[in-house]
Amino acid sequence: MSLRNAVQLICYPNRLGNNLADLYTVIDRYLGDTIGGVHILPLYPSNADSGFSPLTHAEVDPAFGTWADVERITARYDLCLDLTINHISDESVEFKDFLKNGTASAYADLFVQVDRLGPISPQDLALIHIRKEKEPFREVQFANGERGRVWCTFTEQQIDLDYTAAHTYQLMEGYIAFLAARGVKLFRLDAFGYTTKRIGSSCFLVEPEVYRILEWFRDTTQKYGAETLPEVHDHTSYQYAISRRGMRPYAFALPPLILHCLLEGSSRYLRNWLRMCPRNQVTVLDTHDGICIPDVEGVLPEDQIKALVANVSERSADPIMRRSAVNVHSVGAIYQLTCTFYEALQCDDDAYIVARAIQFFTPGIPQVYYVGLLAGANDYGLLESSGEARDINRHYYSFEEIDQQMQRPVVQRLLELMRFRSHYPAFEGRFELNSSIDSRVLMGWRHGEFYCRLDIDLVAKTAVINYRDVEGCCEREMQC
Repeated sequence: MSLRNAVQLICYPNRLGNNLADLYTVIDRYLGDTIGGVHILPLYPSNADSGFSPLTHAEVDPAFGTWADVERITARYDLCLDLTINHISDESVEFKDFLKNGTASAYADLFVQVDRLGPISPQDLALIHIRKEKEPFREVQFANGERGRVWCTFTEQQIDLDYTAAHTYQLMEGYIAFLAARGVKLFRLDAFGYTTKRIGSSCFLVEPEVYRILEWFRDTTQKYGAETLPEVHDHTSYQYAISRRGMRPYAFALPPLILHCLLEGSSRYLRNWLRMCPRNQVTVLDTHDGICIPDVEGVLPEDQIKALVANVSERSADPIMRRSAVNVHSVGAIYQLTCTFYEALQCDDDAYIVARAIQFFTPGIPQVYYVGLLAGANDYGLLESSGEARDINRHYYSFEEIDQQMQRPVVQRLLELMRFRSHYPAFEGRFELNSSIDSRVLMGWRHGEFYCRLDIDLVAKTAVINYRDVEGCCEREMQC
């Protein structure tokens, strides 16, 4: 069964309330008629990176609940779960056995054993795309006293998997089969770009290997009745390549484009992108990560990107930078801006609703992050206590806070927009971009007798929807 063409909620298992049971209560109480799906961020046992260092994908962390709690959600909504395909926890059964038995372990071929890759020169290191302030290797000591090195792109606890080994694919297919049986319809392929290890290359999005790996995941998930959502932050051309191969790409260019559109009062670059963006994409304005910049390079001119970064940086935590594996202390351009989307728009309710209206009329299935659902501002307290820059956009909400935030006019306006996007029949049809001047955006959808048009005024920060009523077939107007 295909995914519903309706808004999805992105949430952690323990930040709208304390666990999955609480999450269901929140969804049932406030969102029952506004969404068609839920993307629950990692709910597996994990020892690092906010859940992205899973010991296994076949268990729910007991602190969050059980599979029964998950299946209660899948009984009503399409479910997206993360499949962390690049790595596995160093506390996993597989890696512990490897440390105990070395190359004699039944799991030895799961891991990228660096010393088997041959010499790695400083020039090779300089090419490698890294995500931490050190080279992507970890020294390990086996039970017999011997030493070796394994590849760790992210933290020391996240051990990269070897996609030249059949065993890795067997492990992943077991996870896919198990999770699909629990009701998962969409697998977000986390950090897939790092699965390609070829010395002498960036070891990131290495072509054509990366597409062979993705196509295996596409075919395997389809076998179990699900779809794939590969996650990558890089030039927008990769999203087109993903789309052409029958997978759902992320519209990661959209958040910086909309920010530029509203902060500069011009729709020029947004409209250029809308004419050509993949029609089967998943759209977001915010996620658990920051607002990523590489995705809009080549779409926005460099001077416009610099101006956007300077503007948003005034309201954000320290940005996350690109780094070099040959000199781990060097930094290049900005990779992510750490800020809630509402705060990036200066906590302007009208601008925020305009942004969401544009997102919902953009081709694709829209996802709304839980902090964005509640128009959340930056959480500097959480940032200071954790030291993780992205935690500025990862607030923990109590039931009392949720109830209070749900009453805010900006949240009520957003909920009304979400209901319209999730239920109006025209979104099952064809997207239309109408001729517009730079200070306006006119977007429409048509399906049979149903039509809706969004009129955005970027100067006045207004959004108006004109549509044909479902029951009476008369013209209606909705002031967003």
